[in-house]
Amino acid sequence: MLLTIILFFASALAIYLACEYFVNGIEWCGRHMKLGATAVGTVLAAFGTALPESAVTFTAVVFGQTDKAKDIGVGAAMGGPLVLATVAYAVVGGALWLNRRRLGRPDRTVQVDSQRLAGDQLSFLSIFVFKVALGLVAFAIKPWLGVLFLAAYALYVWREINAADTAPEEEELEPLKFRPNDATMGWAAFQSLVALGVIAVASHTFVAQLETIGIAFGIAPHIVALLLSPVATELPEIMNTLIWVRQGKERLALANISGAMMIQATIPSALGIFFTPWMFDAPLLVSGLITAAAIVFLWNIFRRGQVDCSRLVMVGGLYLAFAVYVGVHFYG
Repeated sequence: MLLTIILFFASALAIYLACEYFVNGIEWCGRHMKLGATAVGTVLAAFGTALPESAVTFTAVVFGQTDKAKDIGVGAAMGGPLVLATVAYAVVGGALWLNRRRLGRPDRTVQVDSQRLAGDQLSFLSIFVFKVALGLVAFAIKPWLGVLFLAAYALYVWREINAADTAPEEEELEPLKFRPNDATMGWAAFQSLVALGVIAVASHTFVAQLETIGIAFGIAPHIVALLLSPVATELPEIMNTLIWVRQGKERLALANISGAMMIQATIPSALGIFFTPWMFDAPLLVSGLITAAAIVFLWNIFRRGQVDCSRLVMVGGLYLAFAVYVGVHFYG
């Protein structure tokens, strides 16, 4: 158990430090590719940090030999969006709240492109509702509909690359950590890939230790799968947001979450629909309903332009509501 606890905290620290290098490298990659900073967050950073959990879904649904193994992949495809729509946004709000004096902010207002984020929430919600609806019905051609999710993500990437912009504060980049005086595209890409490899290994280690700790404390495996593992697999995205908020770049932090949510709504879903029956039980359906409720709440505050730290923190309460439901469902 001592070794498990040491590995748990060491892997969490490794993820944070690797994310520091990844964020730094990916920003320089975006600069060389002449991408707007928002596109760096929604496309490059989101795709990179989503690879580890997408690999978990791919392995589970494609190579899983039992229904239980495939169910893990389906659970990951539903748990990821739930964590991002609740915990990740709450982390941004809380971190900005704590850092507002250091950043010289006069109030708790979050500096974002509200209308753009409102549009992102609607895009995600339309895909997510379709994804949940497919989990309630069975018909012969359902596996072929996975192609629609891949097409939706390709369209999203095209839109982001062509429409994303850059705020003045996002033009200032820290020197490349590997080569402070030689931030070429090659070195920036190399740093990003090395950091991404560390993130993947550390994330796998973190999830494994979390499951071991859960078992040691008598937490049922399905509780770990539904509540704890999704938080662990989304840890790189959450770490990225903390780093960008600390730098006063909350637009990039929220763009990273928005991009990661779109990936989680499409690519893992497509894999699940291709290789599993994609049928939901009660906990999965409730997780989908709570995720949708969180998105509607976020869409409303973005649409109204009423984005401050406290409102973002509030959305985290929906994850606590899901935790209460899971506890009652399995132990009540």
